[in-house]
Amino acid sequence: MKLTILGCYSATPRELTNPTSQVIEIKNHMFLIDCGEGTQVQLRKHKVKFNRIKHIFISHLHGDHFFGLAGLISTFRLLTREADLHVYGPKGIKEVITLQMKLADSWTNYQLIFHELTSTESELIFEDDEVEVYTIPLHHRVYTNGFLFKEKEGERKLKIEAVLKNNIDTAYYRKLKQGFDVVNEDGKLISNKLVTKSGKKPLSYAFCSDTAYKEDIVPIIKNVNVLYHESTFLEQHERLAEPTKHSTAKQAATIAKQADVGTLILGHYSTRYDSLKYFKTEAQTIFKNVELAEDGKTFEFN
Repeated sequence: MKLTILGCYSATPRELTNPTSQVIEIKNHMFLIDCGEGTQVQLRKHKVKFNRIKHIFISHLHGDHFFGLAGLISTFRLLTREADLHVYGPKGIKEVITLQMKLADSWTNYQLIFHELTSTESELIFEDDEVEVYTIPLHHRVYTNGFLFKEKEGERKLKIEAVLKNNIDTAYYRKLKQGFDVVNEDGKLISNKLVTKSGKKPLSYAFCSDTAYKEDIVPIIKNVNVLYHESTFLEQHERLAEPTKHSTAKQAATIAKQADVGTLILGHYSTRYDSLKYFKTEAQTIFKNVELAEDGKTFEFN
């Protein structure tokens, strides 16, 4: 599982900082999460292959999280894209994007499919044989979701000695890896658990930005391998968090601790601070395994 941070700052883009956008590569999928202004430039800068992006997830309709989407969609058109593009986001995103396309007479030459979200409960919004994606309802000034990406259980591993001892034909090895019981060469039904063991443990990634402190999300993200949680403010500006519906580094760490996550990645920093190290220092007073998102930084988890 590989995470590429394209932008991780709040508010307006600056010369050296970009608003929220990131790419998560999981089980041969490349998902784009949020698409702030300048995202396609960041994609090029960090050599992310445009044509691999088939699904885009937009958390909410504040500009620093989706103003780059219309431009990216237009660029796909100029690059003569043919593959379908799915966009998941709050109700209204279809109207916003299609109006721009209509007024510019720039309809796509590929199928653009919108999945508009309205539920305030966590729901499954994407699934195939390898990955599931769920919403994480957040608490912001407008309707907002985070997203939970989960690998599905992979193939089981054969316990070769047990397989041979139970006289199972090689033709059934594939079925065993898929979790089925099989009949051996003596006509006896062999339980799968007797001759196989669990494969690689599935990985999971939770994206939570923007949101006020919200303990309700803890059961949804419980035990995820990696949590990205916004940390707009340091403790000295905690008074600003509630009215703006954002979080502090310590609040993000508290959520990580309660959810017993593997790694916490902080991001969505206010540009008022001259150093990111303070975010990590404050968060680690509550939760030790903390990383800092930075524009262009990649994380790999196995």
